[in-house]
Amino acid sequence: MATRTAAARQKRRKRQRPIHKTYDYAWVGTDRRGNKVKGVMRAANDALVKADLRRQGVTPIRVQKQLNLPFFKHKIKAADIAIFSRQLATMIKAGVPLVQALDIVAKGSSNAAMQEMILSIKTDIEGGTSLTNALRKHPLYFDDLFCNLVEVGEQAGVLETLLDRIATYKEKTESIKKKIKKALFYPTAVIIAGIVVSAILLIFVVPTFEELFKSFGAELPAFTQLVINLSRFVRDQWVFILLGMAASVVILVNLWKRSPKFREQIDRIMLKMPIFGPILHKSALARFARTTSTMFAAGVPVVEALDSVAGATGSVIYGNAIKQMRDDITTGQSLRLAMDQQPLFPHMVRQMVAIGEESGSLDAMLGKVADFYEEEVNNAVDSLSSLLEPLIMAILGILVGGLVVAMYLPIFKLGSVI
Repeated sequence: MATRTAAARQKRRKRQRPIHKTYDYAWVGTDRRGNKVKGVMRAANDALVKADLRRQGVTPIRVQKQLNLPFFKHKIKAADIAIFSRQLATMIKAGVPLVQALDIVAKGSSNAAMQEMILSIKTDIEGGTSLTNALRKHPLYFDDLFCNLVEVGEQAGVLETLLDRIATYKEKTESIKKKIKKALFYPTAVIIAGIVVSAILLIFVVPTFEELFKSFGAELPAFTQLVINLSRFVRDQWVFILLGMAASVVILVNLWKRSPKFREQIDRIMLKMPIFGPILHKSALARFARTTSTMFAAGVPVVEALDSVAGATGSVIYGNAIKQMRDDITTGQSLRLAMDQQPLFPHMVRQMVAIGEESGSLDAMLGKVADFYEEEVNNAVDSLSSLLEPLIMAILGILVGGLVVAMYLPIFKLGSVI
């Protein structure tokens, strides 16, 4: 009875214990050498921030609470995860205990959201959870591939080595993603700018010319009349045009999220595009080779490795091909034979895989394949701007130049009559 009463009293105390809300504080201070340092720290109040800074040997100069509005909130990026992996690997390799290493990495992060997540992982580990299970609680940032490699590292006692490999893998794949975004951004931005300029001409400039042409009292050229009719339509129906564009975007996004067949069709179209298609092919091959090499080097079984690799290529078509290869391997085929049945993989890749299987150095061979295709993507993106410039100029000429020519045709016609 006394034990039950004590337990009830303890529960009551827990319920009554105040929960301190934490905030992000931007701080500026000087270290022991007098150098100016700054960062962001999460705490309940500024006094705790100053106390923590003094314990670290930093003299606080200014501590200011940050706004926690959604559009000001820091986001965790893949680059943050790569840095986290590299720093944690370095700490563990230096002999720092895991909990202490996580605490140091968290306090050294300038991203408040990243700091909060690392401290959450640290709390879970202090409660007896393994690092793998603590990471699995954050699936948005630590995918199955990441967690599987960490689990292998924990079981084999080589966690620092696997974290180092993960960091290298993340850095390489993020570099490829940035290159692809760079390749797509320039033409997209120019085309959008051309559409905006054309819309401005249709809404504000063409009506002025229309009033001028009415005073001529003559029949307008067909092309000019077409542009004037288009201008009237845009001015009269602009609300419906904007609503239609917004609805189209919403529908496409929902189809992309919910329909695997739609994603597959879009991916197939992208891979067949004349300029971007080859870059996307090489990017998918580079990710496949880099991810598979990392998994094999960690000692992950081939079937389990391909299961994780399928989602890491960034392509639905390549992901489906890798899943088919995985199914073929479960029936007893070698990786080379399974790959021979997939036309997506070039002869060079298949040959390197065959050499790797025969020599027992499959991870090294795939690493060389990844290096080769990563370099190919880099070169292709660097030369892309020179390839696209004539095409972009032609599109801008048709969009903007066509409108200008249409407006001046009646003036030229009037001049020839005079």
